[in-house]
Amino acid sequence: MTDLVTLVADAAERWPARTAWRFPSEQNLTFAEVSELSAGYAQALRGKGVTAGDRVAVMLPNRAEFPLLWLALARLGAALVPVNMKYRSADTEHLLTDSGAVLLITEDTLDDLKPEPGFDQQPIDPAAIVNVQYTSGTTGVPKGCLLSHRYWLALAGSLVDEFPHLTDSDVMLTAQPFSYVDPQWNVVAALLSGAELVVLDGFHPSTFWADVRRHRVTYFYCLGAMPNLLLAMPQDSQDQDHAVRVVQCSAIPPSRHADLEERWGVPWFEAFGMTETGADIRVGADEHDELVGTGCLGRPAAHREIRVDDAGELLLRGPGMFDGYLGHPAPWRDGWFPTGDLARLDEQGRVYLVGRIKDMIRRSGENIAAVEVERVLMDHPGVRLAAVAGVPDEMRGEEVKAYIVGDVAENDLRDWCTERLARFKVPRYWEFRAELPMTSSERVAKNLLS
Repeated sequence: MTDLVTLVADAAERWPARTAWRFPSEQNLTFAEVSELSAGYAQALRGKGVTAGDRVAVMLPNRAEFPLLWLALARLGAALVPVNMKYRSADTEHLLTDSGAVLLITEDTLDDLKPEPGFDQQPIDPAAIVNVQYTSGTTGVPKGCLLSHRYWLALAGSLVDEFPHLTDSDVMLTAQPFSYVDPQWNVVAALLSGAELVVLDGFHPSTFWADVRRHRVTYFYCLGAMPNLLLAMPQDSQDQDHAVRVVQCSAIPPSRHADLEERWGVPWFEAFGMTETGADIRVGADEHDELVGTGCLGRPAAHREIRVDDAGELLLRGPGMFDGYLGHPAPWRDGWFPTGDLARLDEQGRVYLVGRIKDMIRRSGENIAAVEVERVLMDHPGVRLAAVAGVPDEMRGEEVKAYIVGDVAENDLRDWCTERLARFKVPRYWEFRAELPMTSSERVAKNLLS
C-alpha cells in the first residue's frame, strides 16, 4: 500500500457494503460509497480548476464532505489545508495567505460543489503532499506541516500492525474537529483496517459515553482535558456497560489514571505523537499494568527511533515523518527531529517527559504559540507591551495569561482578541503592570513574570 487512493480502492473492494463512516445526522457511508463519492468530488474540483500541486482550504464542521474532499484532493495530486471552525479573521487570513490556497470551501460554498461522474484517475506519487496541516510547532506562529501519502500510511499502519492492532472487528470513534490531525488519522486507520469509524459533532462530556455505548465502540483516542472532564461527570450505573477494549490518550493525568480505569473498567494507554512525526511512542498491553499512574509514554513504534540529547531534548527519527514546514527552513538536526520536549529514558529505554523548552501553552489539547497572541495584543493602540504565558490549570492543563503594560480596559482587550483569535487562544487571566521585567536584549523575561 503506497498511497491514499490505492487505500480507498482496496477498502471498497474488500468491504464494499460495510459501513465505513457514521457521521452526525445519520450521514452514513459504506466503503464503496466513500470510493465513489471521493472520485465524484475529485471530478467536481477538477471542474473548478484544481490541479496537481494546488492547495485547497476546507473550513467545515464534522460532516462527511470534509474527509471526502480530502480524499478527492489526494486523487488530484492536490493538498488539503484544514481550517479550524473556531478561527476568526487573523487566524484564517494567516492560513490562507501562508498556504497559497487557490480555493476556500465552507458551508456557504459547499452547495456549489456536487460530485460529478467520469473521473479518470491518474497515477499517484506516494511522495506527493496531501495535507498542509497547520500547527504551532516548536516555536512561533502556526506553520504548515507538509504531510505526504507515506506519512499517513506509516501512521495508520503502525496502529494496525502494532498495538492497538485495529481490525475490521473494531468500531472507532473520534470527537475532535476534522481540522485536527486526529480525526484524519482515524479515517486512514479505519480504511486500512476495515474498522467502522463513528464521528461525533464534537466532544460533549455529558453524552460521550452514551454515544460510545450506542455505537458499540471498541476504540477511541482522547487528549487534553477530556479525561478530567469525563471524570467530572456524575457516575452512572451504565459506566461499565460498553464494548471498549482500548482507550489511547495523550498526557493521561498520572494521579487520575487509576480512577479512569476503575470507573469505566477498561485500560487507558498512554500515547505520544506530533503532527510533524505521526504516531511515535506508546505503552503496549504487555507493560500497561506496571506503568499505570507513572506518566510513562512507553516505547517507540517499530518505525521510529528516539534519542535524548545532551540538553535533555527528545529527538525523533525514522520513515513516515512530515516533509518539513511550508516556507520555513528544514527543522532536522543531522536527520533527527527536535520535539521541543524535555525527556528522560529509564533503564529499559522507556520515555518520560519532564518539561518543554518551547514557548508554548497547552490548553485542553490545543497548542497555542504565545507569540501569536502577543502580536494580536500588541496591535491594540492602547497596549505598549504584552507578554503571554501559560499558568497551571487543574482541568485544562494550562490556561492563557496575559501581562499588559498600557492604557486599556480588560474587557476591551478581551473583545479585541475574541474578534481576531480562536476562542481557545483568548487569555483567561489578565494582569496589568506599570512595567515588565526585561532581559539585556530587551525581551520580556518571562521567567520573572510570576
